[in-house]
Amino acid sequence: MTENGDGIPEPRRVSRLADLAGGAVPEVLPAPEAAPVTAAARVVPEFGPEREVGDEVAPARREFARLLGEFRRTAVLVPFDGHESLWTADLNGVRWICAFSDEEALAQFAEARGEAGREWGYRTILGARLLDVMVPMLPGPGGVALDAGSADGRLFPPVAGIVLDEVAVDLGGTGAR
Repeated sequence: MTENGDGIPEPRRVSRLADLAGGAVPEVLPAPEAAPVTAAARVVPEFGPEREVGDEVAPARREFARLLGEFRRTAVLVPFDGHESLWTADLNGVRWICAFSDEEALAQFAEARGEAGREWGYRTILGARLLDVMVPMLPGPGGVALDAGSADGRLFPPVAGIVLDEVAVDLGGTGAR
C-alpha cells in the first residue's frame, strides 16, 4: 500500500500482445468456464410477436444487475492510445471506453485489429471507477465496452442506474432516464 493518494497514476504496464497470444490468435477464443464478468447469458432476451414480455424481462434485468455489480467490483485492463489517453470508440453519438477482462481478451482485440505486434500500454482500473469517474469526464454521452469484438462482450451504456444520473442519457418515453 502506498501513501501517494488517488491523484498519483499507477505505473503503466506494457505488453507485447503477440507474445501473450503465442503467435496466431483464434478468431474467437472460447470463454473460460468461471470468468467473473464475461461468462453470462444474454442480457436481454429476444422477443417475437408470440412471446410475452412480462415474465422474461425481470430475470434479464436481474442478470444484468448481477453482471453490472461484478463489473463494478472487478479490475479491468484499459488500453491507452499513443497520446496517453483512454482507448475509446465512437458509435452513434456515444463514446465507449474500451476495457478488457484480461490480457488474452486484449490480445484478441489487438489481433483482430492487425496490431498484435506493437506494444500496448494499459492500466488496471476498477469497473466502478470507469463508470463513476472516467465516463463523466468524456465529452458527451459515454459508456464502457467490455471485451469489444468478442462473443462475450458487454456494453454498459450511458443510462441511469449504470452511470451517474448527471451524465445519463434520457431515453425518452421508455420509463428510463
